[in-house]
Amino acid sequence: MTLSAQNLSVTFGSSIVLRDTGFDALQPGQLTALIGPNAAGKSTLFRAIAGLVSAQHGTVKLSGQDLGQINLKARLQRVCFMPQFFTASAALTVFDVVLMAQKQLAGWRVNEDDMIAVAQSLEDAGIGHLAEANIGELSGGQAQMVSVCQALIRQADVYLFDEPTSALDLHHQLNVLTRIKTAMQQRGAIGLVALHDLNLAARYADHLLLIGQGEIIAQGPPVQVLSDPLIAKTYGVTIEVAKGPRKELNVHAYANETAA
Repeated sequence: MTLSAQNLSVTFGSSIVLRDTGFDALQPGQLTALIGPNAAGKSTLFRAIAGLVSAQHGTVKLSGQDLGQINLKARLQRVCFMPQFFTASAALTVFDVVLMAQKQLAGWRVNEDDMIAVAQSLEDAGIGHLAEANIGELSGGQAQMVSVCQALIRQADVYLFDEPTSALDLHHQLNVLTRIKTAMQQRGAIGLVALHDLNLAARYADHLLLIGQGEIIAQGPPVQVLSDPLIAKTYGVTIEVAKGPRKELNVHAYANETAA
């Protein structure tokens, strides 16, 4: 099983968001980080992969099958998308919304195994104590943790996480990315996660996609992409990459000096 995209273009009105772009085959069991500056097209690329926005042309293929040739429900059974912003009715509990995510595409009949799976998912995320809390009463970080649970409770071939750590403190950032990476390995699924923190991308991703101005401009292992001069140019900063005491990659960025 692999995921690839070719010649994707997405336009909203007069704005070109994705420019005839794509990426080579991503492998099962691996986590790929999609990195790039604000408004580079990360969220739109994820939505195009999931089929939630229409590409003017181009293809997304899963194991060689053009996902554009299947209906949206079938596509969303294979591709699970976690959006950047969490929305749900305040009348629902945390347990309710995770259970609904589990059953949304699999029929609404609930059994004991479903209830156990939801409870375990919340415990694994460290938010079991919030099971009966109303969604509308959660902090931004708590809501984001619930959104991750909604994604991971589902069984899919591809998981797309749009900035799942943006509202989280350091402890929960590490917890969430560890859970996501472990889940991809255990399920043999393909995971993509949009991240702004290049150090988190270097630490957790097996593979990086660098996007700038609507185009994938570099792809490969973290050490390769983070050392590419294109990354400094894309972000408009000076970047230095070094190995830490545990042989992890550390990314240091410095603002470029401009003439007065």
